[in-house]
Amino acid sequence: MSNQKTEIEAAAFRRLLAHLDNRKDVQNIDLMNLAGFCRNCLSKWYRSAAEERGIEIDYDRAREIVYGMPYEEWKERFQKPATPEQKAAFEQQKTREG
Repeated sequence: MSNQKTEIEAAAFRRLLAHLDNRKDVQNIDLMNLAGFCRNCLSKWYRSAAEERGIEIDYDRAREIVYGMPYEEWKERFQKPATPEQKAAFEQQKTREG
């Protein structure tokens, strides 16, 4: 059962990455404001999970896995400047997390 569970979780993670890839219009700040995590968080979690298993993956490589391309390329092609409203919501969200 444990192997099956891992396979299902991996498939769900791949589907999440594909979904985010198809929704490049959704900015990281929007994800942070609404859900409290973003693509960068997923990258950090991926890296941390690898390190817990003795596998070294640097942050840039983890972001490339999550973004489907080098982060700087994704940022240049798809990231828009945050609006004042998005920034204010982000600051509010940060204070809620403590």
